[in-house]
Amino acid sequence: MLKKAAAVLLVCGSIAITVGCSSTSSHFLYAAIPSANEITAFREDPNSGALVQLAGSPITAGGAVQSIVIHPKMNYLYAANSGDVPGDISLFTISVTGGLQEVTPRAAAGTAPFLLAIDSSGNYLYAANSGSFNVSVFSIDSSTGHLTAVGNPFPIGISPSNMALTPSGNFLYITGPGNPGYIEGFAMTSGVPTPVPGSPFFTGANPFGLAIDPSGSYLYTGNKLDNSVSEFSINSDGSLSQLQGSPIGETYTAPVALLVDPSGKFLYAANQGSGNLAGFSIGSGTGGLTLLTASPFGTGTDPVFIATDTGGKVLFVANQTSSSSGTIQSFSLDQGSGTLTSVSTYSAGGIPTSIAVTH
Repeated sequence: MLKKAAAVLLVCGSIAITVGCSSTSSHFLYAAIPSANEITAFREDPNSGALVQLAGSPITAGGAVQSIVIHPKMNYLYAANSGDVPGDISLFTISVTGGLQEVTPRAAAGTAPFLLAIDSSGNYLYAANSGSFNVSVFSIDSSTGHLTAVGNPFPIGISPSNMALTPSGNFLYITGPGNPGYIEGFAMTSGVPTPVPGSPFFTGANPFGLAIDPSGSYLYTGNKLDNSVSEFSINSDGSLSQLQGSPIGETYTAPVALLVDPSGKFLYAANQGSGNLAGFSIGSGTGGLTLLTASPFGTGTDPVFIATDTGGKVLFVANQTSSSSGTIQSFSLDQGSGTLTSVSTYSAGGIPTSIAVTH
């Protein structure tokens, strides 16, 4: 997620939303809208990728939400409130109709929690704090979603640009700005970090984009300042080895977000400066990237975040179309060729900085 706009999220424990359409789909999309202090909620048609905004949406939220994530069981949503003092994390329950309701009290984090990540087992949540240069770790109660801090936030020494976990949850990676930028890697044991051998690792300039493939074998960074994508293999100890020929220079500008599709065959880069997505095939067994023939795929102005559901047939892009408004754009994804076809564009009600999708 691009650290571009201050976000806000203020939520009352009694606030909820209801569904205002008759579709039988149980897929929902949520977008954090920092400037409006809200979360916008949509019902998704998982076949077409079309969105319908839910009745009662947008939902009033708390101070400066920059990131939202959904628990693997699809029954909880967490939101990082970077504008609250001190910073904190909100827990929302998700009803079968897509409704959100906050469960209080909020969990205290560091200063300006900016990024969230949750492991695939749903046991731990991580909040990277941009103001205090550290990461808060929480264990998750499987029956209530309640967060309990695991020790004190651990220092990273940087204002984080992005954060991602391997699918196993064994390794956590955080990118930091600079020219060159770098990647800090941590082995996680019961929520307790240990730096991986050789950490930090150098990458391209200002690595805002960060993605890991579904096998946990390869890591990629989108480097905004030098218009490149760096490729790494993830070793068994969590250390990173840059692939031969990396980084790949783009002909487009400012790749600020990356996404590997659920099949692990394709990577997409949101080029903020060019208003498009670059699509790449991922070499089987090598992790190397090859630009798709049909690439690039046009988006709205300033694409800054990419998401998909686990079905892998639909891809969503958050566009920051002006200083005060933004859109969510949906694409159908051809799972054979990787080609994207725009479905439609929907008003987000403000500038979106994060998207989370249920399935």
